[in-house]
Amino acid sequence: MILNKASTEHGKAILAASAPCAITPVTVPHYLESTYWWAYTHPNAVRVFERQWLVNLILWGNFSRLRDLALQEMGDVINGDVLQVACVYGNFTEHLVRRLGPQGHLNVIDVAPVQITNLHAKLGQQKQVTVLQQDSSALHFADASHDTVVVFFLLHEQPAEVRRKTIAEALRVTKPGGKIVFVDYHKPKASNPFRYVMVPILTTLEPFAMDLWNGQIADWLPSDCKSLALEKQTYFGGLYQKVVMTR
Repeated sequence: MILNKASTEHGKAILAASAPCAITPVTVPHYLESTYWWAYTHPNAVRVFERQWLVNLILWGNFSRLRDLALQEMGDVINGDVLQVACVYGNFTEHLVRRLGPQGHLNVIDVAPVQITNLHAKLGQQKQVTVLQQDSSALHFADASHDTVVVFFLLHEQPAEVRRKTIAEALRVTKPGGKIVFVDYHKPKASNPFRYVMVPILTTLEPFAMDLWNGQIADWLPSDCKSLALEKQTYFGGLYQKVVMTR
């Protein structure tokens, strides 16, 4: 199951005093409305899924571990500009905010207005956080504008062509020497019993996830980024992966 989504209402999109750039309202993609309305775009979705115990259960008890693995890539104290691509059910963003140093700033983008409203409710007023409605496949940030970009359980929710654009955009807005951190599903080892449990779950509820399962994140890199430094690790018998690219 997915744990995030990329978006916000234009008029309610700012948690910080000012946005990094002016943007126009974004339309929620058809694939998201038609496929994930029950999990992300319907108001009742937030009421159901915004429960820490539930998001942990969805990841078979691995939420906190995977959250911390992603955050460790940014360091104990973050003083640069970070972009979180898509809101996340659970306390991922709260833990990220706690690591922000005096010079740190977090931008969060999402494409579903209800997810933006939910993030406002979770974070309250945070002067070092800006929340914007943007589509992850067409970001409104300048090239090389962020030190770190994190994409936590988003790629498996997207059709291949959208996934490819999301990865390209994440790379585009990362500064030279900066990191892009992906955490998502991965095809587990044949000996892992969850391999056989997850197939019917993903094929029924996550129609794009099996595409990611049967490929590699590196498969969707832009042609001019194939030589980037890339580190990949898998967890929980291979069911989850963390991929870190250095720009």
